[in-house]
Amino acid sequence: MANYIVLDLEWNQAAKKENEIRDMIFEILQIGAVKLNDDLETTDTFDSYVRPRVYRVMNPMTQKILHMDMKALKRERPFPYVMSDFLDWCGKDPVFCTWGSNDLAQLQSNMDFYGMKPLSQGPLPYIDVQKLFSKGCEDGKSRRSLEYAVSFFDMEPDADFHRALGDAEYTARIFARIADSSLLEYVSYDTYRLPKNKEEEIHVDFPTYSKYISRPFKSKHAAMRDKDVVMVNCSICGARAKRVVKWFSPSGGKYYLAVSKCKLHGYLKAKSRMKKCRDDRIYVVKTVKPIGTEDVDQIRERYENAMILQRR
Repeated sequence: MANYIVLDLEWNQAAKKENEIRDMIFEILQIGAVKLNDDLETTDTFDSYVRPRVYRVMNPMTQKILHMDMKALKRERPFPYVMSDFLDWCGKDPVFCTWGSNDLAQLQSNMDFYGMKPLSQGPLPYIDVQKLFSKGCEDGKSRRSLEYAVSFFDMEPDADFHRALGDAEYTARIFARIADSSLLEYVSYDTYRLPKNKEEEIHVDFPTYSKYISRPFKSKHAAMRDKDVVMVNCSICGARAKRVVKWFSPSGGKYYLAVSKCKLHGYLKAKSRMKKCRDDRIYVVKTVKPIGTEDVDQIRERYENAMILQRR
């Protein structure tokens, strides 16, 4: 029995960059959530403001979006109390659902700041409703605003946007419209906490591609010397694929591309994105998906251009 928790947060940040606290770049001011049953029907809601502790002046850009009264917020409860109530309300084994990929990272960052027990020991699986909307209703690549999706479905905008509970309710309604068994296979992973070793690394197969999330490495070069990072297995059958175009970076090291070929399922594009950990180490998010011969020719041309630039 699923326990879907559709979550939205509102937060503040330093009014001036020089006043930013590295361990709390975004301070949560409001938690809103909707609980859904197996039929994706709303069974309960959660809505609570949070007393700010770190940033007691509202960032001007945040104020334009949220229109919150800082004096009123100072009468609210501190984050640990609100968060404890929220986790109790969520119940056992919640499946978090969010619009986009930011909320769970900020939630865990705030929990860390107050020394609370973590939500997970590694990458946290969740449902990114924004991504599912793109896969189910558009091209699978675009990332639209919540307001756009509400308009797309001709929903009555009966709550203000940029209010945590209102945005959670809109997200829940969109999720209920688009969720089906095929889309729900596309689970996302929040990487606020990374695999600590090889055994904890993420290897997951989706209907149209596969994904790998690595443990941290000291550098990009160290990552690209690891066999699990550079090895390409077919995203359909899992067999080891033969390299056709060597790994190269067309982007100054932000990501690397390669092409391999499976005997049964043809050409595969592998893309390894280099991402920074909070301690400035590097981890890798690699995706592998089938491609056609035209795509292979384009990648091969990009490879040749990158080699020319390297020799200059």
